[in-house]
Amino acid sequence: MNRMNSGPGKQDTTAVGTLKGGPLAYQTTLFLVFLAVFILAAFLVPNFITPENLLNVLRQAAPTMIVAAAMTLVITLAGIDLSVGSGLAVVAVLSAMALAAGWPVWLVLPAMAILGVLIGAINGYFISYQGIPAFIVTLAALSILRGLALLLTQGYSIPIDPESPFLALGRGWVLGIPVPVVIAAIAVLAAHGILEWTRFGVYIKGIGSNMEAVRRSGVNVRQVILLVYVLSGLAVAVSGMVTAARLASGSSYTGVGFELQAIAAVIIGGTSLFGGKGSVVGTILGALFLATIGNVLILKGISPFYEQIIGGTVILLAIWLNRRLSGAGSGRGRD
Repeated sequence: MNRMNSGPGKQDTTAVGTLKGGPLAYQTTLFLVFLAVFILAAFLVPNFITPENLLNVLRQAAPTMIVAAAMTLVITLAGIDLSVGSGLAVVAVLSAMALAAGWPVWLVLPAMAILGVLIGAINGYFISYQGIPAFIVTLAALSILRGLALLLTQGYSIPIDPESPFLALGRGWVLGIPVPVVIAAIAVLAAHGILEWTRFGVYIKGIGSNMEAVRRSGVNVRQVILLVYVLSGLAVAVSGMVTAARLASGSSYTGVGFELQAIAAVIIGGTSLFGGKGSVVGTILGALFLATIGNVLILKGISPFYEQIIGGTVILLAIWLNRRLSGAGSGRGRD
């Protein structure tokens, strides 16, 4: 239905499922790699390891972590959501427009959350109930939502009043911790809890591994898929509001390439691109890995455009490594 691979029960094609020791071994390896990059960054950039900069890295990574946490559920389900960047832009733009029109913050927040849920529900409906591949549905949504953001703004940025309490979402602090980081932590804990500690999480993994077997066991597979995309839409709404608050504006160009960052974080974290296995903890390490690289490039005065090149390269290497590890001895890597 929403699967990117062909046929139920496909063998897991991630390092998580093939490295000796399973997910814990892979996450340990990933952590050691991240630690090595962190130490190297500390040597290359003297002011990298200051508390102010480290908090800045976390704040910059927060929107990605929020969406990537939900994207982990989507990809574990054997789905994909390419619309997250465009959805983020629409939420940011409409948040700024609503505030400019005089809407109170207490009304803007639930309105944007409902908008995100609606976007996710529409994606999920066409994927689960109409049987259209997730790649096609979310690619179409990417185009529609980006076009809507451009139409609403006519290409201009919509400023948010610097005195608006809405800005606390992106610029506020709680007990010395940036509010975006607190929100990201809540999103991460929620996604991890759903995936690891609930029956719903078992269904997500089961559908990603063998959809037909889960369906025959009496689970409403369509409903599970729909709800996962609803959660993705909600995460996009939260991330969009955090981003708009941090930038103090809504722009149609917000979130361009954001889907690449979120998917890269998930894949680097060890979640199988073909479903059935997922790790929110690994995803967060992946997001921090990418954020650290981006921060080092900025501090070294290197063009930020290299971040996109590195992100794409890391995705390609991660998928290649996953396929090589899973295909070793089976010959599938040469198909």
